[in-house]
Formats: sequence, structure tokens, C-alpha cells
Amino acid sequence: MPDTSTLLDHLRARLVVSCQAQPGEPLHGPDHMTAMALAALAGGAAGIRCESPADIRAIRAVTTVPIIGLWKQGRDGVYITPTLDAALRVAEAGADLVAIDATARLRPDGRSLAETIAALAERGIPVMADVATVSEGVAAASAGAAVVSTTLAGYTPQTRGADAPDIALVAALAREIEVPVFAEGRISTPAQLSAAFDAGAWSVVVGGAITRPTIITASFVRAIPAGAAAEGSTVVARG
Repeated sequence: MPDTSTLLDHLRARLVVSCQAQPGEPLHGPDHMTAMALAALAGGAAGIRCESPADIRAIRAVTTVPIIGLWKQGRDGVYITPTLDAALRVAEAGADLVAIDATARLRPDGRSLAETIAALAERGIPVMADVATVSEGVAAASAGAAVVSTTLAGYTPQTRGADAPDIALVAALAREIEVPVFAEGRISTPAQLSAAFDAGAWSVVVGGAITRPTIITASFVRAIPAGAAAEGSTVVARG
């Protein structure tokens, strides 16, 4: 595992691509996600965020770039690397940074966020704290997180409903804490990426807009004018 400061220097002012596919999706599985990661790196990504020990291990085998690893367990509440055991498994698989839910919600294993971060720090494992609010980011930084990310803004009961990246949260965290702030969550255009960097983001993580073809295709389908069928025209995407 590289020195944390060296790892973060490598990611500063650069793009991290999140390569994740859920069970039931056509691209789910280590082989597909490894190919997706390599495609992202070929396009200029500086690092990869990926989910599950199997995917992390497979991607680690083909690249030395920084990997932000996590493990989603369940779909409700705290499910992004929700326990210390899950975090240790992520690190063992080859992640350089372990992303964990760092919101104020109760954790399934009964440990506090501070206890979890401390236990990982004792083993030399740096944490990316996925938060939804400024107060959560401040608490995570105070507890020893190496990085704070806006990943969960819009996805917790207190913040749910936003359909755009929370650039204001990025700016507020960049003012309030000294550790690097990563912008993540619903960033879907290059302009939004630029806005996040202008707001003080150390690095920007983009996922679905790059690596979820089903979601990307659906966005184009929704844009088809209601009267298009009547006119008998077809739009073909070309390389």
C-alpha cells in the first residue's frame, strides 16, 4: 500500500472513475468491471473506485493506480462498508483507501465512526469518509479520516431529493476541514466536474455518467420527442 500522502498527491486535481455494477445488471462481475476500469484509465482517469472484494482484487491485479474500495451490504441505512470486518476485507483485497459510510446513522456492528476509523488507523488503513452534510464531514475529519467525500449527499433521509451534485457542500467542506475533499455524487457533465474543482474539490469521482450504460442509454431514450414516432425518424448513435 503506497504512502497516503503520495497516493493523494497522485489524485490531486484529477478524475477518479467509479466502476460498479449491481447484481442483476449485465456488467456485474469482476471481468466486466476490470475491463471498465482499464477503459477508464485509458481515457485518463487517475484512480478507480470499485465495490466488493472480488472486483477490487481483479482490478488490483491489472493496475497500480490508486484504488478506492468499498463493499455494499444491503440497500438501506448504513450499507457502504458498514462494519469494521467489511472494511478489513476491502483493504485485504487491495484497496489503497477504504470508503465507508460516515454519516451520523447507527452502524450495524455497534461501533461508532470514530472507533471504526481508529481501528483501521491502527492497521495503517486510510479511510475515505462518505458523508452527506457539513457536520458529518467535520466529525469524520476530526476522527481521523484521510479524505472526506460528498458521496452520500442526496441519499440520506435528511438530504434526499437532490437531483444535482451538491457543489455547495463541496465548497463548505473545503472551507471547514483540512483533509482533502472529494466531490462525488450525481456528477454527470464535464461542466459539473469543473464546478466541483472550482469549489475546492481535491479530486472528483464520476460513476454512472461514464460506467453505467443502462442509465446512460435511458437518459437518451427519455429525450426522444413525443412526436418522433409519428414522423417516422430514427436516431442512431455512431462512433
